Amino acid sequence: MELLLGLIDFILHIDVHLDGIIRQYGTWTYAILFLIIFCETGLVVTPLLPGDSLLFAAGAFAARGSLSPVILFVLLAIAAVLGDTVNYWIGRYLAPRVQKGLPFVKKEYLDRTHAFYEKHGGKTIIIARFMPIIRTFAPFVAGVGTMEYTRFITFNVVGGILWIGLFVFGGYYFGTIPAVEENFTLVILVIILLSVMPAIIEFVRTRLTARRAAE
Repeated sequence: MELLLGLIDFILHIDVHLDGIIRQYGTWTYAILFLIIFCETGLVVTPLLPGDSLLFAAGAFAARGSLSPVILFVLLAIAAVLGDTVNYWIGRYLAPRVQKGLPFVKKEYLDRTHAFYEKHGGKTIIIARFMPIIRTFAPFVAGVGTMEYTRFITFNVVGGILWIGLFVFGGYYFGTIPAVEENFTLVILVIILLSVMPAIIEFVRTRLTARRAAE
């Protein structure tokens, strides 16, 4: 419970925490951000790590001169692509065991991602980049479903570059607007809400369809 509360506090006050990290660790901040993005996309056990909000905040600090936007974009795009690649191969390796259930993976998240993948096909890898939780499970499901790697890596690279670029440069160009700086927590909440909205809509739509089919 304390870990969850700490994570929520970090996300809601991400500007304060990121400022503290930059002041304390300097250039090592790039490595810390790389690790967070890699873990969120590469490990199915860490789907709740901040992604969109962290990228936007990092871009905002880059606009203030604390970080380099180019270095952020290149390093975090590599982290995103590498993370999805690792996640894909974990899925390939664990594919025979998935049907029996995995103790460290919440089945609800896996089922939701699988349904989304079935509906949208390969482009799910790109779409999922902009959807928290689903982006963590999409490459895993692709690996479990033995999606051809050469096809997967194309969607992976395109999605990773688009995701990192949109939020880092979005933060860079809009994060220092006075109205945004003065209401940064509210902006972060809006970003989180907009990020999870497609997943919520898809989940509700799936439930309603299943209910109608059962009637």
